[in-house]
Amino acid sequence: MTRGKFIGAMLGGVAAMALSPRLGYAADENTPAPGGVANDCFRPGKPWLDTDGVPINAHGGGLLYVDGRYYWYGEIKVKGDAGNYAQVGISCYSSTDLYNWKNEGVALAVTDEAGSNLERGCILERPKVLQNKSNGTFVLWAHYERKGNGYNSAQVAVAVADNPRGPFKFVRAFRPNDQMSRDMTLFVDEQGVAWQVRSSEGNATLQLAKLTKDYLDCQPDFVRALEHTYPEAPALIYHDGWYHMIASHCSGWLPNAARHAVAKSVAGPWKELGNPAVGDNSAITFNSQSTYLLKPAGSNVIIYLGDRWEPKNPIDGTYIWLPLEIQDTQATLRWRDSWRLADVAT
Repeated sequence: MTRGKFIGAMLGGVAAMALSPRLGYAADENTPAPGGVANDCFRPGKPWLDTDGVPINAHGGGLLYVDGRYYWYGEIKVKGDAGNYAQVGISCYSSTDLYNWKNEGVALAVTDEAGSNLERGCILERPKVLQNKSNGTFVLWAHYERKGNGYNSAQVAVAVADNPRGPFKFVRAFRPNDQMSRDMTLFVDEQGVAWQVRSSEGNATLQLAKLTKDYLDCQPDFVRALEHTYPEAPALIYHDGWYHMIASHCSGWLPNAARHAVAKSVAGPWKELGNPAVGDNSAITFNSQSTYLLKPAGSNVIIYLGDRWEPKNPIDGTYIWLPLEIQDTQATLRWRDSWRLADVAT
């Protein structure tokens, strides 16, 4: 069974139908076939169809750019409460323009093997992938909770692949630095050093740790940021001499005001500057929570990637991609019904 067919078989019912190809689209191409309708802009909060004409299913995601192509990894959601747990695994999509995405299938699959770390019904959230330049390996990290243990495991799952599309092979699940790790991201700084940034200490504080040379663990030392303020959903970017972090407060699935902090080094110190969102619904970040920050190749535009969660029916969640405007150290996030990269002044 191919990875694409595996998704449909696992979702079942209406969700499976939603992953069937639509007439007019070419499943093997990055853009629709003649007769199809290509995406030509970002439409935050609206259903976003892949090149098969199916809603993209890649929540809590992260992006990787390799050889002229972007790869989007995310949580595969299904309908009902079961969708809050990993029923299929982690998806991978690819694109050359950021508007049109081809479904590459399941990058990391769960299993029906009882007692397995990746047993169906575990929790796999916020997957992020880096390419280790020293050996060419692709390394995936995700927030991991063992099946039936709620959010008490507070670990990471690490997997590896030789291809950005996967399939990724599970390596292990553990607490990095013997510390709790829930919402997390990976980031490579301007010196080429890879970091894991995690909500830890009961979600009260962010911890930032350098990865080991093989990217399979964290180095022994780590630093703290935004201590005792309950930060979640960290995302980092470098711009004009400063590292910028967007995060959220801790309010379960409910949206809240975004947080913006800056530093001259990933190791800090980090200075918090407040909510970057402005305008209507800015107090709930336009009903979204941050997951990633992206500066497209050859561009000075910074894109805020957020999720609009629907915990009662997770497959209905949508994506909020908006330009993050930065002037000096101040970041501003404004709502746009639709936009293109060319629309944003840099």
